[in-house]
Amino acid sequence: MAFNTNVYDISEEKDSNVSRSKITHLLRYSDGTIKLRNPHIELMDQDILYHLALGSESHDLVEMFSDVKFVCIGGTPKRMEEFAYFIMKEIGHKLPTGTLLQDISQHSYRYSMYKVGPVLSISHGMGIPSISILLHEIIKLMYHAKVRNPVFFRIGTCGGIGIEGGNVIITDEALNAELKPFLELTILGKKVRRSAQLDKSLNRELLALTEERDVPYQTVSGKTLCTDDFYEGQGRLDGAFCEYSEKEKLEYIHHLHKHGVTNIEMESLAFAALTHHSGIPAAVICVSLLDRLKGDQVSAPKEVLNEWQLRPQKLIARFIRRRLGLEGTSPITTHDSLSLLTASTVHSATLRVKSPRRMHIVQQESESYD
Repeated sequence: MAFNTNVYDISEEKDSNVSRSKITHLLRYSDGTIKLRNPHIELMDQDILYHLALGSESHDLVEMFSDVKFVCIGGTPKRMEEFAYFIMKEIGHKLPTGTLLQDISQHSYRYSMYKVGPVLSISHGMGIPSISILLHEIIKLMYHAKVRNPVFFRIGTCGGIGIEGGNVIITDEALNAELKPFLELTILGKKVRRSAQLDKSLNRELLALTEERDVPYQTVSGKTLCTDDFYEGQGRLDGAFCEYSEKEKLEYIHHLHKHGVTNIEMESLAFAALTHHSGIPAAVICVSLLDRLKGDQVSAPKEVLNEWQLRPQKLIARFIRRRLGLEGTSPITTHDSLSLLTASTVHSATLRVKSPRRMHIVQQESESYD
């Protein structure tokens, strides 16, 4: 039986400005909350967000998340926990004395999620499948929580192409292995191509912020190649398998450079496609760990890498502070922020349970769902 959601096919829109206008009209209610492109969700008794250990009827998602304005996602749980404490300091958010941030999704054992006032900090794992699963559930979370006009960011690391380690790259366009800005999915046995567009006005705003500070590194905007693999898919010579020569590898990397590709990573294509398909403004900001024209292995010391990874976070923090009207105010001191790490109690105020019985079911489902 044919199924028609009667929703405009965004992937066919060529003009990005017209596309953004139509997306806003079609995928937002008048108050700025999100419309889902799935009519089945409203008919469900409960929508379980398996990989977040949350449910639409087990938790009061509106009470917990309706004030969210910014969703920041990155690879590892540790990185995003550290970002949560970093952004807490930057926006001056304080927890009750003797408490810690709680990993809201701890019962899922897959992703970690922390809420700091209007900011969500969430780990997305590695690669397109992992980030796609997360985005489906985070977009549904925005819908259930009635969040208004959220902005999404991916914060991460990458391999630069003609860009030395330590420099920051804002993705202007996410490309697949064929250097096309589309994510291709197989749905019900058929190939579906979705446009992987990022919000250009958001990119311009981020770039403008970088021009206001004198820092010892560059921030550039460029095309990002998103691959399905860390080793052969990125033309590395250091994987378990390599059936091409170093000369062929360098020819490929130079080919990418010639076509304007500035960096390689593994999530931007899905991130751009899913946020665009849901009408959510989004940006990808990564720091280069090395120039792939010069090698495959990262050689910078750990302390240097740690400082480099803070650079995209600092840019996002400045953006959030400006949007919240906090420019000109001082973040709370590092001592105040880090002292929270020694507390012994989790901050349970972020959890609002509607039904203990349903919450127990959700936790069981999340813990056992593969």
